[in-house]
Amino acid sequence: MRDAVIVEAVRTPLGKGKPNGALAHVHPVDLLAHTLRALVERSGIDPALVDDVIGGTVDQVGEQAMNTTRYAVLSAGFPETVPATTVDRQCGSSQQAVHFAAQGVMSGAYDLVVACGVESMSRVPMWSNVPPGTDPFGPGVAARYPEGLVPQGISAELIAAKWSIGRAQMDEFAVSSHHRAAAAWEAGLFDAEVAPLDGVTRDECVRPGSTPEILGGLRPAYHDPGFAERFPQIEWNITAGNASPVNDGASAVLVASAETAARLGLRPLARLHSFAVTGSDPLLMLTGVVPATEKVLRRAGLALDDIDLFEVNEAFASVVLAWQQETGADLDKVNVHGGAIALGHPLGASGTRLTTTLVHAMRERGARYALQTMCEAGGLANAMVLEAV
Repeated sequence: MRDAVIVEAVRTPLGKGKPNGALAHVHPVDLLAHTLRALVERSGIDPALVDDVIGGTVDQVGEQAMNTTRYAVLSAGFPETVPATTVDRQCGSSQQAVHFAAQGVMSGAYDLVVACGVESMSRVPMWSNVPPGTDPFGPGVAARYPEGLVPQGISAELIAAKWSIGRAQMDEFAVSSHHRAAAAWEAGLFDAEVAPLDGVTRDECVRPGSTPEILGGLRPAYHDPGFAERFPQIEWNITAGNASPVNDGASAVLVASAETAARLGLRPLARLHSFAVTGSDPLLMLTGVVPATEKVLRRAGLALDDIDLFEVNEAFASVVLAWQQETGADLDKVNVHGGAIALGHPLGASGTRLTTTLVHAMRERGARYALQTMCEAGGLANAMVLEAV
């Protein structure tokens, strides 16, 4: 089986996913196209050589409908012969795109392929693909879970309660995310991965002055009397400060076989070593990162101590902290340049955003092995191990 390697990785700055956000004026197709053009410019490849472009988008409706990735390919100026498809594994959509891309290369189906993702939450708000009064689950799911499933914010509260993670601990973790992101920006550590767009050069949600005292003044984001009665164990400690914001952004990685990289003179950033995807309790929903981490380490033949860097998506602080409790991972190795709480979480773009940040951090820190994992709506999680080359 052939090796699959990442030879380039870029992302846009992440804007606030609101009408006044820095990237709200950019159509999602053009947002994604910007990263595709940057991949070509930075790698120097002929885009006609790309066998496929696999993109992740969560809310595939309106301006993000009709196979957004295909139109981004055309907008980027790639030849019409370059195909594209758009996948949805919720927040892990573009990480799944990386898995598919690498697996295609390893199997011999591809030589050169792009994995990418986009979400414009200012223009296509979350849940836009579920019109009021519609049921996306169906009667079979209702019968299996007669008490009803819950929104992600309630799942995050249930996780905090189950793992006894308090408000102060979550706020301190969130502050650390902002400080790490701010420090990375000041040190120029994002320069190699970010492709500025329309004068936007930095992530819009990073707050260098964040403190536990400031976050401590925020109100609970998901308090609901009905859920409070159903789940009396919830303490209502999830706030806008210790959860990820909504964002606009796009990201992309270029994956090649080792032989193709050598032939084209491309320098590998990392080898795509091992992959796992798993399902978990859809009520808790966000805990799949724990079994996914265990599964990918088994497949890789590695122990947790072998991993030098981790990227665990910060959808909510409680998710990462529960994962840390279960795995025993050293938080000093986790999201070392800040995570989604600070940088942002543009849903479909987040998987390849994490990969982009991770491969550049591996090179900057001399890491041999790195692990990326993401929680996903519906009780899903992806995980993968990268190896330095």
